[in-house]
Amino acid sequence: MQTKLYINGEFVDAEHGATLDIINPADESIIATIANSSSQDAANAVQAARHAFDSGEWSGLTGKERARYLYAMGDAIRNNLQAISEMETLDNGKPYPEAEWDITDAADCFSFYAKLAEELDENPEEEIKLGDDRFTSKAIRQPIGVAGLIVPFNFPLLMAAWKVAPALAAGCTAVLKPSTQTPMTALWLAQIAHEVGLPKGVLNIVTGGGSGITSSPLVDKLAFTGSVETGSTVMKAAAAGIKPVTLELGGKSALLIFDDTDIDAAVEWTMFGIFWNKGEVCSATSRVLVHENIYDAFMEKLIAESRKIKIGHGLEEGIKMGPAVSEKQYNDVLNYIQIGIDEGCNLVSGGKRPDGFDKGYFIEPTIFADVDPQARIWKEEIFGPVVCIRSFATEEEAVKLANDSEFGLAAAVMSKDKSRLDRVSRNLDAGIIWTNCSQPTFVEAPWGGRKKSGIGRELGHWGLSNYLTTKQITDFHSEEPWGWYLEN
Repeated sequence: MQTKLYINGEFVDAEHGATLDIINPADESIIATIANSSSQDAANAVQAARHAFDSGEWSGLTGKERARYLYAMGDAIRNNLQAISEMETLDNGKPYPEAEWDITDAADCFSFYAKLAEELDENPEEEIKLGDDRFTSKAIRQPIGVAGLIVPFNFPLLMAAWKVAPALAAGCTAVLKPSTQTPMTALWLAQIAHEVGLPKGVLNIVTGGGSGITSSPLVDKLAFTGSVETGSTVMKAAAAGIKPVTLELGGKSALLIFDDTDIDAAVEWTMFGIFWNKGEVCSATSRVLVHENIYDAFMEKLIAESRKIKIGHGLEEGIKMGPAVSEKQYNDVLNYIQIGIDEGCNLVSGGKRPDGFDKGYFIEPTIFADVDPQARIWKEEIFGPVVCIRSFATEEEAVKLANDSEFGLAAAVMSKDKSRLDRVSRNLDAGIIWTNCSQPTFVEAPWGGRKKSGIGRELGHWGLSNYLTTKQITDFHSEEPWGWYLEN
């Protein structure tokens, strides 16, 4: 198990030997003590990435040559699937099957961007038709430079893959900073990068508190996934340096369920949309709007099924919900539940630590019914297993309620009416829309939101474009002199 920083192709201690204890949220035990980086460590990582990029050792490779490393990294993740998944469970708290799904997706992400790296060689330039035959012009795409990549605690390795894989595929070098709460699988990624022989400085990984990546003038591009508050800080740093930034931030996504929907399917997707990954999902459909004709039947089924969810340590058989990622997150979620109660919201199930758990940051699946749209728990992101539900009468009312949010990451709609699905999808103000499902995510499709949910798109070819810059090259080839200043 790797515990050191990965800078310039070497595993090194943090400045002054500083360390950080990593806590298992299921039993509050220490699973590892790792290097806690300083701002100087972060600066060293940025300098290593800058040197590696400027040397051309990585950016100068063909896409096919870079792809070989990316394929190897994906294969190495697959070859260690069980061990990495178990570490993700210990570090984050999610059930092992969820972790295994995440880690498999991370491996596939590297393979997908390896293929796109190869395709870069097939279209190295684009000829531009001009209105003046004295000139020819072409556009080429080149790696943008050094990328500063900051990822959250909810999908530790998967979010790292979403950023590292396209950055490396494009020819960028990178500094990755994982969450201080869940850094263990990022360190595993460092070990894999080392073992596949990634050139020194191409990927640097700093754990702990090391700051300064976002403000460094040596960084050309920033990509951040996390809270709105921190995202705003990252954006200010990007603005100060006039550098591009990709932000995937918070959400308060709505799920609209019409009265022609099968009740069992509606309950299944409602639960998956909020209780999967213990609700620590930016796109979680935490606001559910149910047509009044089926509201009572839906609520009865949802409450009954949510109480069957098996809660516990993620490595135990049959567990469907683990603990909140940290004590802070646990307290934040319980505080929001209390806010809901204090505001007079109708708590119909859950809302507390489950019986039988003296250790760990466990919270019951929690359901509020008939929630006022002005209530804080309806409007603010909770980031835990808490769902707010209310009824609606018309399609127009449902869409208006769904769009009445400062967030716009995702939304979902369920109906057997295909024309309604298409119409509502187009009217919902969000970057991702699911129809007759909630949360499925594919590396091939664009991911990102509107409003306070962020800027830009990750995944698919959109993700690769984040790390490429377009250059125009125009040639004057006429035998006639230009003759603007010099007379002939």
